[in-house]
Amino acid sequence: MSTSTLYTTEATSTGDGRNGHVRTTDGIFEAALSVPKEMGGPGGEKTNPEQLFASGYAACFHNGLRLIAADQKTPVGDSTVTAEVSLLAIEDGRFSLAVGLTAHLPGLDQATADQLVQATHKVCPYSNSTRGNIEVTLKATV
Repeated sequence: MSTSTLYTTEATSTGDGRNGHVRTTDGIFEAALSVPKEMGGPGGEKTNPEQLFASGYAACFHNGLRLIAADQKTPVGDSTVTAEVSLLAIEDGRFSLAVGLTAHLPGLDQATADQLVQATHKVCPYSNSTRGNIEVTLKATV
């Protein structure tokens, strides 16, 4: 398999990990982090790694969906993609993630919506990177 790098970015975590701070080296993105209350942390108006992953996956999948739909000449103007990311305690002090992706494609029939979501899952970089490593469930709504 031949690969070529299209883009590389870099972010650095400082402070106390999940209760720390992240910043990209170009300074475009930075955020304070906190452990969610559901996990025994302070929560509050700060983000966490699962929210960041969910945001990236949703945006990337949505972009792929729109590209595939355009290629198939299928209008998806009011489409949305929601990524639900769960942090799982699996065993022996180890953790994993699970993702549920829901694409809302109003105006399409269910079969077309399902086909677009499946096709997107085959090309999305997040889907390709997680395939076989974490559980990803797909759902299309119309």
